[in-house]
Amino acid sequence: MHKDVDRSLTGKIGRVTGRIGPGTVGEVMLPFQGGTSAFHAHPFDKTSVFEVGDKVLVIYYEPPQTVYVEELPDVLREA
Repeated sequence: MHKDVDRSLTGKIGRVTGRIGPGTVGEVMLPFQGGTSAFHAHPFDKTSVFEVGDKVLVIYYEPPQTVYVEELPDVLREA
């Protein structure tokens, strides 16, 4: 395990602003450094597709601007 892995965005919930899917670079907006920033996004499992407006969970952050996401678990969805 790498000790220098940046986990600052792991577990954050983001909103998809550019379709995320296999073989493409999507976009997600995330809370970051006191504001909101756009990040390049890929499906963590390499097969999922997320449409614009979907909420996703960040699993891995690869600085400076790339995240790997998965479906937001039901327990974290708003009622």
